[in-house]
Amino acid sequence: MARSERVEFDGAFGDRLAARLERPSGVPRAFALFAHCFSSSKDILAATRVSQRLARQGIAVLRFDFTGLGHSDGEFSNTNFSSNIEDLVQAAAFLAEHHEAPRLLIGHSLGGAAVIAAAHRIASVQAVVTIGAPADADHVRKQFNAQLDEIEETGSANVSLAGRPFRITRQFLRDIEGRSLEDAAATLKKPILIAHSPVDETVNIENATRLFVAAKHPKSFLSLDHSDHLLSGKDDARHVADVIAAWAERYAAEDRLPEPPRAVPQGVVVQETRQGKFQNWVVDGDDIGLTDEPESYGGLGSGPTPYGQLSAALGACTSMTIRMYADRKSWPLERVTVTVKHNKDHADDCAHCGEEKRKVDIFERTIRLEGDLDAEQLDRLMEIADRCPVHRTLHEPVVVRTTRAS
Repeated sequence: MARSERVEFDGAFGDRLAARLERPSGVPRAFALFAHCFSSSKDILAATRVSQRLARQGIAVLRFDFTGLGHSDGEFSNTNFSSNIEDLVQAAAFLAEHHEAPRLLIGHSLGGAAVIAAAHRIASVQAVVTIGAPADADHVRKQFNAQLDEIEETGSANVSLAGRPFRITRQFLRDIEGRSLEDAAATLKKPILIAHSPVDETVNIENATRLFVAAKHPKSFLSLDHSDHLLSGKDDARHVADVIAAWAERYAAEDRLPEPPRAVPQGVVVQETRQGKFQNWVVDGDDIGLTDEPESYGGLGSGPTPYGQLSAALGACTSMTIRMYADRKSWPLERVTVTVKHNKDHADDCAHCGEEKRKVDIFERTIRLEGDLDAEQLDRLMEIADRCPVHRTLHEPVVVRTTRAS
C-alpha cells in the first residue's frame, strides 16, 4: 500500500516549496519527479492520480508546487520558465540528499517542457516522460492573448487562468520567447516517452509530433485516445501511470526484488527476499506475492502479515463455500462479503475456550449476504459458513511435521 508524506525544500529563489512524496510499500524501484502544468499545482487531479498510481507500482514520486503556486511560498509574478527549471533542479537535490536522486522525470503540459530542459542538468536522470507537453514554452501565450499589449506597455497585467487571478510580467514573456524544446529533445540523450491525446484542445497533437521527430532513439509515443488535456478521467490517469511504470522498468525503474523461488507441486514456497527484516516471497503455483510485517513492527509493510493471510484464507474459504451451496440450491445470492479480524485474548475472557489464563486466538468473522433471500435461506447459509474447510481445519487438531532441507 502506498503512503503520502508532506515535505518541503528550498526553491530557486530560496522560498519554501510545498511538496508531496508518494511512497510505495517496501523499497522503491526508483524515485521520480513530477512537474505540474502551468499556473496549476501539485494537487491537480492529473498529478495526484498519476503519482499515487505510480507509487502503487513501486515508483516513489515527488510532486511539488512551483514557486508562488499552490502552497509554496514566493511570488508567482517573479517566476518564469527558467525559474521552474531551477525549482526542478532544487527538487532533485532534495531527493538526492534525503532519499535517492531521481532517475525519472515526468512533466504535464508546460511541466513536460520543463522536464525536457531540466533533464540536461540533473545527472541522475535516466528517462523522461511528457504528458500533453508543448514543443515550445511560449505556447502558453495564447492563455492570455487579450492582455499581451497591456503586459508589453505597462510591464505586467492581471490575467485569469483556470478561474484564478495571476500577474504576468514582461520578463515572463521575454523568458519564454523563442524557447523551442525541439533542440533540447534532440540533445537529450536519454529515453523519452511522449504521451499526448489526439483530441487535446489545449496543446495540439502537432506539438507531440514535433517533439517526437526531434528526439533521438530510444523514444516512444503513447496515444491517450479520447483523454482531455487535464486527464480528467480517472481511467485516463490510471492508464498513463501503468504505461509509464512498465516503460520505465526498462530504462529507469527496474524491479529491485530478487527472482522469486520456483513453485513446487501441491505446495507453497516461502523465501526471504533479503530486503527488509521480514519480507518474504510466497509462491503458490503460478501465484506469486509478498508477505511482510507493518513498519511499526520493523517490516516494510509491503504485503499482508502471516496472520493477515490466515484471516484471508478463512474469509475466502467461507465466501466460496457459501457461494457453492447457494448456487447448488439456485438461491438468489448476489454477493458475499466476509470480514475477518484476528486477535489474541485470555481464555477466561472467552467462554468455552479452555484453560484459564491461557491466551487463545480469536477470529471474529462478519458475513454480509446480499440478494433476495428469505430468513430461512439466510440462516441456512450462515450454518454452511461453519462448514468451510479452513474453518474446520482451525477447529481440528493440526500436525505440522518439520524437516531440515539438505
